[in-house]
Amino acid sequence: MDTVKSALQAVQARIATAIQAAGREPGCVELLAVSKTFPAAAVAAAANAGQRAFGESYVQEALPKLAALRDLSLTWHFIGPLQRNKTQAVAQHFDWVHSVDRLIIAQRLNDARPASMPPLNICLQVNISEETSKSGVTPAGLSALAHAVAALPRLRLRGLMAIPRGGVDTATQHAQFARLRALQTELITLDMPLDTLSMGMSDDLEIAIAEGATLVRVGSALFGTRPIPTH
Repeated sequence: MDTVKSALQAVQARIATAIQAAGREPGCVELLAVSKTFPAAAVAAAANAGQRAFGESYVQEALPKLAALRDLSLTWHFIGPLQRNKTQAVAQHFDWVHSVDRLIIAQRLNDARPASMPPLNICLQVNISEETSKSGVTPAGLSALAHAVAALPRLRLRGLMAIPRGGVDTATQHAQFARLRALQTELITLDMPLDTLSMGMSDDLEIAIAEGATLVRVGSALFGTRPIPTH
């Protein structure tokens, strides 16, 4: 508990410092604790230290964890690649999905979202580095996908997400994050009120915040070295 609490405070301090350095308003960036592969006990420790939003990538791992922690009133984000046969479970149990990159996935989430629940918050994953090995809609295809998703009644399109190319210099990191921000701005000018830029992780959150991130996804800096998943 003390280890997680200390790590959480350290990450929050990094975020606050980065916001100040960028000249942005305090509190404008939300921390998403990436708890995939970590046990429910680690999530409970972070929750007891004040963290409310958590990210998972593996449906079969996440569902028992969500059930075990249901009394904590946490917000759950699905951030991993989403297969068609997993859309129903995600639509029924999560509050956010960050990895929508195809209309068929959005349609299946929409159809499976219970009417008794609020609309499912959606971020579209954009392949801003246009790597063939990486998931995400291309920048060229983003506008059409965004308009189609925004029309689905059980979904609420909130913003964009990206996982930039790794192993690049600082200038390239800035450029990649800036490109995602520019794409968001383009959609806003088309009367799409997007309020979320999900970008930045443990190693590059300061650069992401400098370029406009509103949500950073942090795992290892909070929970330590990630176990090797068995999924």
